[in-house]
Amino acid sequence: MTSLRVAFAGTPEFARTALAALLQSRHEVIGVFTRPDRPRGRGRKLAASAVKEAALAAQLPVSQPETLRGDAAALAQLKAWRPDALVVVAYGLILPQAMLDASPLGSVNIHASLLPRWRGAAPIQRALLAGDSHTGITIMRMEAGLDTGPILLQRSISIGAADTSGHLHDRLATLGAQMLLETFDDLADRLPGTPQSVEGASYAAKVEKSEAAINWQCTAIDIDRQVRAFNPWPMAQTRFDDEQLRIVAAHVEHADAATKTTAFPGTVMAVRDECIVVQCGQGCLGLTQLQRPGRRPVSAREFASSRTLLGRRLG
Repeated sequence: MTSLRVAFAGTPEFARTALAALLQSRHEVIGVFTRPDRPRGRGRKLAASAVKEAALAAQLPVSQPETLRGDAAALAQLKAWRPDALVVVAYGLILPQAMLDASPLGSVNIHASLLPRWRGAAPIQRALLAGDSHTGITIMRMEAGLDTGPILLQRSISIGAADTSGHLHDRLATLGAQMLLETFDDLADRLPGTPQSVEGASYAAKVEKSEAAINWQCTAIDIDRQVRAFNPWPMAQTRFDDEQLRIVAAHVEHADAATKTTAFPGTVMAVRDECIVVQCGQGCLGLTQLQRPGRRPVSAREFASSRTLLGRRLG
């Protein structure tokens, strides 16, 4: 089988999984683009991206342009590496057409959805918020449009009732890395790929922190999706005792004597060892793990042990 010279562009942990797979394959990674170091943590010290850490550990050349618009140096660097293909995974910058066309086999992208559904920045979170039963990985050949390129390979996985964004992220990152190597096994044979359907396209907008605020007027099903979609970031939040309270884990409660009686949304209807039952606009939600500001996440039982909750309201 042919061994390819591969340039890589990516930034977060999702992309590092793909880079690690390439580094362990027969293909040669000859250079990496990633975003500039960013302030992180309470001290706001500059920190390298996950991809940069992996690239430096592998002693690869790293380029960190602030922007690619009008950046002739980035294009020159890519051409100097003489790649057979460019792999782009959650890079965070829009690549100009000249860079997409700079290698003989073009540019290949790993996208965490079943395109054309959920094009854009946050496909995992949007799939959970929408209640999708399946998601997956699409390997596509990149073009100028936003995640509109022809499909080289696509594979589906089911979304479980307890899946969070964190769970799906890890499963999809591993699947995407495997599929990338499978694509490279016969990349030339996959040219030019299958055009995406014009039907079923949707856009996965970037997650905003403000979306994490729980509106207890919503249904229990919708709030459960919100809790799972925003774990591990930015975490679904409500107000309690004049402070923000993160809801780390929850589930939709089945109706029983406690939950059949309706109250104002946000009211605590029952306190059990395994969960705190809260009235929603429709149905009830069982909170199983919670976190106060600056504290570690605790179980419902531990949270309820030092305070009176029954009949009080969240939000």
